Amino acid sequence: MTLTGGLDLAAVFVFALTGALTASRAQLDIVGFIFIACLTAVGGGTLRDLVLGRTPVFWIAAPEFIYLAAFAALVVFFTAHLLESRYRAILWLDACALAVAVPAGVGVAAHLGQPAPVLVMMGVATGCFGGLMRDVVCNEVPLVLKQGELYVTAAFAGASAAAIAIWQGLTPDIALLICAAVTLALRAGSMAFGWRLPVYKSRPPRS
Repeated sequence: MTLTGGLDLAAVFVFALTGALTASRAQLDIVGFIFIACLTAVGGGTLRDLVLGRTPVFWIAAPEFIYLAAFAALVVFFTAHLLESRYRAILWLDACALAVAVPAGVGVAAHLGQPAPVLVMMGVATGCFGGLMRDVVCNEVPLVLKQGELYVTAAFAGASAAAIAIWQGLTPDIALLICAAVTLALRAGSMAFGWRLPVYKSRPPRS
């Protein structure tokens, strides 16, 4: 298995865990758990493949991805009550998922010979859209829109670091590892140390 394939597999599993935990907060039934887990797990990668014209979409070419997401949902359904804080677990699992999904998106685009801007956009899309769909469907405030937090910024920085590394002649595998490290460092730093970007504040118009 290639590094990109392994990253896709890891992203599906960890994002599925976050989807199932979000379903537990919404008190859904077991079918709801599986649906939200699968939606979260493959949402970003599906968008990536459709935009890139990569057919069949990765989870149709390999249904094992869906089986893995469903398995994650079942595990969470029977064990979520053991967690002291499901929301905190979601935050940290989501950070880990972001750190593997972004380089997975970059890796797929790089394999198809896409230019740097496309590498960056596909990394961001793969990392962010599954979680966005999860939160919208479950009526949660989307993590990607939390005020000032480094989420999309972390994905963008990680994908950009990978694109720069490839441009500098590093091997794609090393570039993807750099991408994962940058993404995780920024996202984890935002949660652990309160790293923030300045946010827009409205001001009265000048007379």
